[in-house]
Amino acid sequence: MSKEFPITVSSWTLGDQCKFEERVKAAKEAGYDGIGLRAETYVDALNEGLHDEDILAILEKYDMKVTEVEYIVQWAEDARSYEQKYKEQMCFHMCELFNVGHINCGLMEDYSVEHTAQKLKELCQRAGKLVIGVEPMPYSGIPNMEKGWAVVKGSGCDNAKLIMDTWHWVRANQPIDLDVIKDIPADKIVSIQINDVWDRPYAKSILRDESMHDRLAPGTGIGCTADFVKMVREKGIEPKAIGVEVISDAILAKGVAEAAKHTFDNTKKVLEQVWPEVL
Repeated sequence: MSKEFPITVSSWTLGDQCKFEERVKAAKEAGYDGIGLRAETYVDALNEGLHDEDILAILEKYDMKVTEVEYIVQWAEDARSYEQKYKEQMCFHMCELFNVGHINCGLMEDYSVEHTAQKLKELCQRAGKLVIGVEPMPYSGIPNMEKGWAVVKGSGCDNAKLIMDTWHWVRANQPIDLDVIKDIPADKIVSIQINDVWDRPYAKSILRDESMHDRLAPGTGIGCTADFVKMVREKGIEPKAIGVEVISDAILAKGVAEAAKHTFDNTKKVLEQVWPEVL
């Protein structure tokens, strides 16, 4: 892969009901450079009867790579379940297997900046050379970039960084403006995820339902994607992956191949306008 910033189809975009080879084939034929995998979708591949060498062989067959690994959660808990500890280790293994240098992480639980920063420091220490990418989400314990940066900065870890997602950015009511990230060094943003949103948000109490079921492809909603990408470019951010995370029941209902094509085609239209060098 020669892409400096690989255009990556998020694991969520293609759902969790397809076979691993179907996922890879759909992404390749649509035009993507890489695929994202969650720990759950990796385990799904293992449950098909595939071994690591089989998974790597399928990727090689289609000249594709895994370029995004996710998703560590509940890392700020003092007493984490074995399931969460194991999932974390699974993500570490996936990074080694697929040669991915960062892991997307979220946190639903709401703790103080000080507590969260300390727990992020501990996670970063466990991760070693891997980068932990913290993703602010408006319905989570890290609802916006302001708290996200306070936590990352407070951890004091070189491998603690942030992820910027169009949907979460807009639904957190953050203006698409460089002023929001003026105090954050560009190299503290490890990756970005792009999509678009409806004009009217779901009610606050069910906002997460919109996030998990009703996003739009880049450039097909209120048109915020282009401005978001411009902001990223002007900031000088060099994302390890440009993730296309369009979680949509309606789009996925048309099939995995169509979901991959629809999201890539619309992503390409936006990037051709505002950041053609990444294509």
